[in-house]
Amino acid sequence: MELDLIAEPWVSVEDVAKHLGIAKDSVYRWIERKGLPAHRMGRLWKFKISEVDEWVRQGGAGPDDDEDEAEER
Repeated sequence: MELDLIAEPWVSVEDVAKHLGIAKDSVYRWIERKGLPAHRMGRLWKFKISEVDEWVRQGGAGPDDDEDEAEER
């Protein structure tokens, strides 16, 4: 039996922002302040959507202060 494995693609900051419905600036801020799972490739940040989704499910995107909520409005 042969397994048909397809590697999950790396996505950009813009892709993650669209996926989560947030601003690109918030993605950078969440990397720094909230531990959003990201991988640095040269000057670029790259992501696996499955890692981002798991981080969200575990509460990583929850409010930890009023600053993020105020900036999103």
